[in-house]
Amino acid sequence: MIKLLLVDDHAVVRMGLTMLLNAQPNMAVVGEASEGNEGIQKAQELNPDVIIMDLSMPHGKDGLSATSELKKQLPDTSILILTMHDDDEYIFRVIQAGASGCILKSAPHDELIAAIVSVSNGQAYLHPTATKRLMEEYLVKMKQGEQIDTFEQLSDREKEILTFIAKGYANKEIAEQLFISVKTVETHKAKLMGKLKLKTRPELVKYAVKKGLLDYGI
Repeated sequence: MIKLLLVDDHAVVRMGLTMLLNAQPNMAVVGEASEGNEGIQKAQELNPDVIIMDLSMPHGKDGLSATSELKKQLPDTSILILTMHDDDEYIFRVIQAGASGCILKSAPHDELIAAIVSVSNGQAYLHPTATKRLMEEYLVKMKQGEQIDTFEQLSDREKEILTFIAKGYANKEIAEQLFISVKTVETHKAKLMGKLKLKTRPELVKYAVKKGLLDYGI
């Protein structure tokens, strides 16, 4: 059973949502609040699985501020933002606040149910138009040549060798430090340069400095 807390300044909206969600076999509305501060208090008392939070509430604390505070106090509770705003600014602010998802108030009932199930399982949810726009923006950045950080794609050995290179070690010295052959060092170096799309040793050093690898003890 998914325990739900509704936070919305419109009593009619809360009533409608309560009727809809309580009709689901795996959901139960355990509490309601009309603004952010009350929502925070109710969440602490009831410990719901999912909070459905209105974004814009003119009285008391707004949805984004309440979400930010709740994620600090109840990090395991998922928060689904309910909003009438369908633009990128609000989507990014919702993500930054720590919400698990965002859905439009105009969304069909079955989409709301699916979103609640999704965030209750620890997954993220964005309404389809928002997902489409974020993907389009990502593709535009890729076409403009923005490099996606591939540092986490490096193996532990490649990161280790990159650190030695940044600290000025020659290939032979790296081989001696790691008890491997010079050829193996060169192979790892070639692979990490390919992953990072870098062509020279100075570029590797510059990249390593940006990553703070000079502060990493070896």
